This record gives sequence, C-alpha cells and structure tokens, in this order.
Amino acid sequence: MRSVSRITDVSINTVSKLLVDAGRYCSKFHDENVRGVKAERVQCDEVWSFCYAKQKKVKGAKSAPDNAGDVWTWTALDSDSKLIISWLVGGRDAEYAHTFMLDLAERVDGRFQLTTDGLRAYVEAVETAFGAGVDYAQLVKIYGEGPKTPERKYSPSEFVCGKLQTVTGNPDIKHISTSHIERSNLTMRMAVRRYTRLTNAFSKKFENHMHMVAIYTVFYNWLRIHKTLSVTPAMEAGLTDHVWEWSEIIEAMDAEAPTKKRGPYNKRISN
Repeated sequence: MRSVSRITDVSINTVSKLLVDAGRYCSKFHDENVRGVKAERVQCDEVWSFCYAKQKKVKGAKSAPDNAGDVWTWTALDSDSKLIISWLVGGRDAEYAHTFMLDLAERVDGRFQLTTDGLRAYVEAVETAFGAGVDYAQLVKIYGEGPKTPERKYSPSEFVCGKLQTVTGNPDIKHISTSHIERSNLTMRMAVRRYTRLTNAFSKKFENHMHMVAIYTVFYNWLRIHKTLSVTPAMEAGLTDHVWEWSEIIEAMDAEAPTKKRGPYNKRISN
C-alpha cells in the first residue's frame, strides 16, 4: 500500500480508503454474481496467514487488536471451471466451517462431489448444509516428523501417504483430490503479498485482510485468464461472456456510490 502511495504520489490514507471501498464492493459483487453455479466436483481447503502478529507472538505484542494472530482463508473451488465459488476469512473451527458450508450450499445448484482435507469440523458442517444431497469424501494426508535442523526449520514435513475416506453419498474415487484447490492456494500466495511467508507485508488490520481477499477473488474469477482454460473461470462457468477489465469494476463501484470529484491520481491507480 505504501508503494502505491509513493508511485501515485497520494496520501496513504487515500490508498487505504480505496482499499476499503473496493473491498466492500468486490465482496458484494461476488455475493450477487457467483450464484447458480453448475458444478460436478468441488474442492475445499484453508490457507493460513496472520494479522498484526503470528499467534505465538500476540501475547507480547504492543496494542494488538482483538483479531490479531492466525487468520485462515476458506475457499471452495469448482475443479472444472477453476471458479472460486465461496470464500471466508476467519478462524479454523467448527463455527467458521458451518458458515462456510452454508454459503457454498447457496451458490451451487444440483448434486456434486465434494472433497476436503481431514479437518474434523467439515463433517458436521457438510451434514448441516447439504444433508444427503452431496457425495462427500475427505483426503486425509499423513506427514512424518518436521525438519529438526535450523537450516530446514521452515521446510514442510515429509509427506507419507494419503488416505481416502467416503463420508456420505457415493463419491467417485478417481476424483477424490484436493490438488486443484491447493494449486489455487499457491496462486493466491503468489498474487497477494499479504500471504507471502517471512514478510513484513502482512496485514495489520483484519478488515483490510478481508478487503484484499475480496478484491483478489474478483480479479481471479473475472479478470485473470486461466492458463489452462484460456478464458477466465467466470467465463468457463457460464457466468459471463467476456473478460472483465478493472475499469468495468471501478465504473460500477462509482455508479453505486458516487464520490466527490477526484484528481488525476485515480486514473493512474485504475491502470
């Protein structure tokens, strides 16, 4: 955000306000337009990040806000169109799992196959949201001990094996996978600076973190051409017939909430 402030020669407060305005609009845009999705296979996962300070450092942090610490981004991906159907930012517990699954159930039409990781909170949440109306399976990954040497303390634990568990319905074993959602998570980490590990660009406010996820989701679904599909996920899912531009989003945002006359910096930011 400070880089944008320097490049555009505007106040950091102006950039912050634009983040909030754009984040709120993008959240509303996603909520209204990503509905009635026809999906056959959906994968769900959670991405870790943190706000203000990592969880173990929150207790000793100065003036830490209430939402400081670990922050998880829940995402549901259509395996075929690569569309992010639903997202939620918050904790990694049963309450958020229920909210996430209820939101997913409102956006997908018809029966589909659902795959998640082995998080226990998913089981009851899926039962509450879908009942017997979904073919649900979990892919439980088993890892060995983590690296013990200082040189490898940030390296992941060694993957041992994966266990397929049918929870409800009749899921196709060939399609019990979380590979697509995990690749989507990597794209998010590479595209959003706040998710980079070992960085000073982490979110300082929980609300701003949510706003950035909302903006990224609209960018990923509607503006970014997927390399494999050669179209955007929204086009592949049949939600639109063209690749959107940021100018369309900004014009719609301005039309909904007219603001005072702006200076030339707005054109530079939108470009």
